[in-house]
Amino acid sequence: MVVEAPLPKVHELRRGALGVGAITFFVVSAAAPLTAVAGGAPIAMLLGNGAGLAGAYALVTLAVLLFSVGYTAMARNISNSGAFYAFTVQGLGGISGGAAAILALLAYNAMQVGIYGMFGAATSAWLQSDLGLTVPWWICSLTAALVISVLGYRNVDLSAKVLGLLVLGEFLVVLILDVAILRQGGDAGINSLPFQPSTIGSGSLSIAMLFCFASFVGFEATSIYSEEAHDPKRTIPRATYLSVVLIGVFYAFTTWCMALGAGIDKLSDTLQGLQDPSTFLFQLSDQYVGSALTTAMSLLFVTSLFAALLAFHNAVARYFFALGRERLLPGFLGKTHDIHQSPHLGSVLQSLLALSMVALFAIAGLDPILSMFSWLTNLGALAVMVLMALTSFSVVQFFRRRPHLEGGSLRTALIPAIAGVLLTAMSGLAVVNFDVLTGASSTLAIILPAMLAVAAVIGAIIAAILKHNAPDFYADLGAHRD
Repeated sequence: MVVEAPLPKVHELRRGALGVGAITFFVVSAAAPLTAVAGGAPIAMLLGNGAGLAGAYALVTLAVLLFSVGYTAMARNISNSGAFYAFTVQGLGGISGGAAAILALLAYNAMQVGIYGMFGAATSAWLQSDLGLTVPWWICSLTAALVISVLGYRNVDLSAKVLGLLVLGEFLVVLILDVAILRQGGDAGINSLPFQPSTIGSGSLSIAMLFCFASFVGFEATSIYSEEAHDPKRTIPRATYLSVVLIGVFYAFTTWCMALGAGIDKLSDTLQGLQDPSTFLFQLSDQYVGSALTTAMSLLFVTSLFAALLAFHNAVARYFFALGRERLLPGFLGKTHDIHQSPHLGSVLQSLLALSMVALFAIAGLDPILSMFSWLTNLGALAVMVLMALTSFSVVQFFRRRPHLEGGSLRTALIPAIAGVLLTAMSGLAVVNFDVLTGASSTLAIILPAMLAVAAVIGAIIAAILKHNAPDFYADLGAHRD
């Protein structure tokens, strides 16, 4: 293995380019709130705990906030676009960090590529219904990939401006529907049944919570932008907490309104009677507001997916950059653009991967939603869950070895340890129920989660080789970047 000389100082991401608002737009876009409540929530109600989904969202929001306590404590001390990888290195060592690095690449690439399936199908359907155009899903996906490749190649604040407009539109149309349902008293009056313990615990709460957790994936990307943030020690924690609270309250409130709109007692029959559960939110829109909002919502559903694609693309590009800079991947990936100071080569590589995967699924004739979207996004969500558990335990070790740092045992030991245990348990539940979550065959439901172990082993081997051949680079893995 040949180790290149360290990259010159010029190869850095654009400093001070992002504030709290811009980073929040990136991570909320990755969570794709409209996609979650329109596409994910009805399925979670069907397979999970019905009207109690709003309460399940509240519980998962609390769990994610617990994780955020240790995560933000770490972010105040480590500024590195490698995020999960960097935190794991600093807490559990370079070998574990190498495993986390490749696991993170698998997670975010799987999420991003999987969303191309839903985007292609949704865009194709919208073009057919609203414009009368017949366009195959894969052409829609490939077109989006080309546009995203341009945005990802350029400076980061251009992407932030695009995402800001799209995210505001998503929230606005759903909140209009929520208010309309409440003003009209829903189907049978306003009540708090979806938040009562008996309702939350009905059906399969564990399945519901796994769907809820998947809706949050992307919020943790705040630290990926730490090197580009204004005052990272303050910007990253604020953006993290703001994102979690914003997403969590929105999900809980909207799913409560959805249950009230259909009627608590009628919800299950209504969902089972739909040929496509993802039309549930749009039917409520027709019923309580009218076709104008439904038309806007249909378009914004497509742009919500585009925003998620762009956000995950940026996250993957920064992981490629961080790992190239530190030689866990080829060093050329650690270079930034001379003008835009963007991780342009990582962006190009991610675009090529996405284009190849879209082409592969299209040639194989696989369904873009039932296979591409369902398999890959759930694989990505599971990987993120495992990474969050690793990070939580890393926080405990990091501060145990550095008692001189600020924090307090509650924030740097007890709460992260609790979060780590909870996330480990949720990861186990996800593996056991992977066939239910994805609709995959029993064989595929074993193969897909096994890919996490393969990725972790590959990452550990790469780190071990680096340790042997280039101990100086190994010692600098996951370092704080001023």
